[in-house]
Amino acid sequence: MEKNLEFSDLLRLIDERSTAFRATVAAAPSLDAQVPTCPEWTLFDLVKHLGGGDRFWAAIVGAGPADGPPAGAAAARAALEVPREREALPAWLAASTELLLSALREAGPDAGCWAWWSPLQTPRTSGGVARHRVQESAVHTYDAQLASDAPQPLPTEVALDGVEEFLFTCVATPCAWPHKPTAFDFHATEGRSWRLTLDGDGARTTRIPAPTAAPGEDSDEVGASIHGTASELIIYLYDRIPLASLRVDGDAGLLDLLRAWEPEH
Repeated sequence: MEKNLEFSDLLRLIDERSTAFRATVAAAPSLDAQVPTCPEWTLFDLVKHLGGGDRFWAAIVGAGPADGPPAGAAAARAALEVPREREALPAWLAASTELLLSALREAGPDAGCWAWWSPLQTPRTSGGVARHRVQESAVHTYDAQLASDAPQPLPTEVALDGVEEFLFTCVATPCAWPHKPTAFDFHATEGRSWRLTLDGDGARTTRIPAPTAAPGEDSDEVGASIHGTASELIIYLYDRIPLASLRVDGDAGLLDLLRAWEPEH
């Protein structure tokens, strides 16, 4: 069974994806370019979101265990001022990322902190924050590349961890699934697979062996199986590409129910 990425790997990947984001922004023809995957935003808005997020989470990690984000962090994010000068923007982004990385290094992987997700499968710790910020940085780098009409697949290391991180963080919940119990299998062509189970106990994900059955011969308990590269899977889960970009066996309509579900933690 594949192991989770080490904390040091997560910090490295935050740095790598943030560097790629800065390079994409620096090379973009205009900061006013629309971001197709974030239709209300320009590239400048995306920069503000990612850099502001790094600073926000740095403050959250630094504050330690809490019932909510520090008031000062929320206020600072609301009043955030970002330089529009092209030569100043990369330095501001780099400083934002370094604030986050410094806070994470100082805290270590197991320090508690506030987080918006259910602790069912992702802990409310600095390690959980680091794992999620890898994906924030990676997906928004893809968004920035798309705004420049030069999208690249997410690196395999990032994408494989990202599928699991999304299912653990953004989907896992103890709230009851309001429909007939079912399961979804996600199969990455790189050889890793996960099963998302939904029933009266909520939603939870486990790693499963790579499929050995022929296409369309899933277990009876599986409502639908989704196949693609790890990058395609995570980009789909973040609603960046349509389901038609992937291969689906079983009842694709169940995925509409999953997307429409809004459990209350």
